[in-house]
Amino acid sequence: MKQLSITVALAAIGATAAMPSAHAQSSVDVYGLMDAALVQERGISKLTSGVSAGSRLGLRGTESLGNGLQAVFTLEAGVLSDTGRSDQAGQLFGRQAFVGVNSPLGMLTVGRQYNLQSQALTDVADPFEGGMAGASTNLAGYSATRIDNTLRYTSPELRGVTATVMVGFGEHTGVAADQRSLGLALGYVDGPLTLRLARQSRGGEFGKADVDNTILAGNYNFGVATAFAGYGRNTGDGSSMFFAENPYGAAQAPAQSSDSRDAIVGVSVPLGATTLLASFIHKDDRDRANRDAQQLAIGATYALSKRSKVYLAYAHIRNRNDAAYMVGNATEVGSGERALNIGLRHAF
Repeated sequence: MKQLSITVALAAIGATAAMPSAHAQSSVDVYGLMDAALVQERGISKLTSGVSAGSRLGLRGTESLGNGLQAVFTLEAGVLSDTGRSDQAGQLFGRQAFVGVNSPLGMLTVGRQYNLQSQALTDVADPFEGGMAGASTNLAGYSATRIDNTLRYTSPELRGVTATVMVGFGEHTGVAADQRSLGLALGYVDGPLTLRLARQSRGGEFGKADVDNTILAGNYNFGVATAFAGYGRNTGDGSSMFFAENPYGAAQAPAQSSDSRDAIVGVSVPLGATTLLASFIHKDDRDRANRDAQQLAIGATYALSKRSKVYLAYAHIRNRNDAAYMVGNATEVGSGERALNIGLRHAF
């Protein structure tokens, strides 16, 4: 009976999305992505979800309000393709959940939305787009992928330039500034050139320094290849995270960096249906412990169609002075200094 109810509910959602709207200027779309891969890391072989990009199921819609105004919304749920369970610690719409208004003067949205600095890192500076073993987030500093309780404004494009401001309301009991955030981004696109400067600041937990992450990211499409680069500055407790307390069994658990710089360079080379990928990241720890690290990654994707591709990636991290960075992927933090991925993704 429970299975029948779920089937009927899903059918109703699909029928509603496909049904012609009563207002010609309104629409609701169902979309998603499924990703699964074989992962080899630190002596562990496993089948896992969301390696090149997080598996998801989403709804997004618009409604014309007249005079150039539109109501907009997005609800996006993370899905574990290997088990069918929810991602993001079980949150129903843990990837994105926001509503807002779009107009000729810009778009204003409220809800759970992407960290502007993390978004610039993965979308602009990283040929692996924050996924597979080569994910830039294995080393580069950021405080969170998404932030709750945010108000975000994006300006209309003017001669290739857009600006974004995002304010997060911490809403934690007891400490008014705890986890409040401010994000700023300035982007420029001119043909093959994309540049973005982004900063995300978050109030630290009680007794800890505020977290500030800033990045200048860019890429340029030369036709035969696209070159990527980024430089980041990270300060504050948690600005460059170790995702496990002491994964390599050091005599004393290493402390996370509170002051570091990141440099990333990369390239993607299209060869017909195949695209070759490579990147190098250097983490320069400015703390006294000097826990530097470097990551070298290579990979390739092969397009089976416009919406389906297979991929292969390998990355290795060299940690110094008991640094504890690990090779993860789009949704997992990893377990060691190297990893190999072989996977398939399909978008719909």
